[in-house]
Amino acid sequence: MNNMKRLVWIGVLLATVCGTTFAQTKKERLIEKKKEVKAKVDSALTARYFSVKYDTVYIGRPTQPLTLKVRTSVSGNEFKIKSHGEEHGNGTLKSDHKATLNLGASWRGLTAGVAVNPAHLSGKNKDFEINLNAYTNRYGLDVVYQDTRTLSGNVRFGDWGGHLDKDVLRMKMININGYYAFNGRKFSYPAAFTQSYIQKRSAGSWLAGFSYMGGSLKTTGHKTMEGLSKYRVYVGYFGLGGGYGYNWVALRGRLLMHISALPTVVIGNYNNVKLNDERRDMDTKFPNFILAERGAVVYNFSEKWFVAGTFVATNSLLDDDETEINFTKWRGQLSVGMRL
Repeated sequence: MNNMKRLVWIGVLLATVCGTTFAQTKKERLIEKKKEVKAKVDSALTARYFSVKYDTVYIGRPTQPLTLKVRTSVSGNEFKIKSHGEEHGNGTLKSDHKATLNLGASWRGLTAGVAVNPAHLSGKNKDFEINLNAYTNRYGLDVVYQDTRTLSGNVRFGDWGGHLDKDVLRMKMININGYYAFNGRKFSYPAAFTQSYIQKRSAGSWLAGFSYMGGSLKTTGHKTMEGLSKYRVYVGYFGLGGGYGYNWVALRGRLLMHISALPTVVIGNYNNVKLNDERRDMDTKFPNFILAERGAVVYNFSEKWFVAGTFVATNSLLDDDETEINFTKWRGQLSVGMRL
């Protein structure tokens, strides 16, 4: 009997040891598999990151794999309208400025970030905005979508006019600007705007590009203004054009200053205005323009630390026989970055 008990206990012990060994072996295999996948991904990102498709005398890559940035952004827009038809008038509306704090990390060119709007969290500013930006040495894209109720200002049309308060009008607008840099081997947009490249020597490039602006401006119904019960404007513009950009490098590569302008000519539109249920289509004159402007300053304190300031604006100069519309959307950013 005692021998039987011993055999049972030995069997239980062996089963426990084998089970534990099997679990440990499975866990170790899983860990090794994760390491292999991580190594393959890192190897692919590194090969892509250092693939040379540019003139290394003018452009380079940071040698550090990780870049961390703290960035603050301020944006705003202005909407001007002028009537020179039967009833002369004009109006200038501005939205509240929107400020955000952004924390970002980039590993071998793969970037992720999170943004916080303190005014939005406190309920003081309910405007919504999203910015998507992608820059390479050869081509790039800016996409901005906004939904704002804080437009306010003075308006006058004929005998009617006054101050337009916030939440009387709601504007939904999307702006898209794209570029192609002909001298992408020596001229780097991301060196100025994302700091994922380094401009070693001064260089410029002719640019080709397109612009699109579309959206609506209409009364919300939450608040009213005497004489303005219902108002709605639909706009949609698409333009093609070209411009020029230049990166100036000074102080032995520590300082980079960028400036560029890319005007496009509107070649297609669909616009109409409805005032108190009376609709009128807007046929724009030729030429009408959408202008994308960019500027940046980057200063490298060392190979590790840098500070950057950037500015991007879109100006629309649009008119027909009776109405002129000028819309400006801008955004400025200040970043402090560290490469590890």
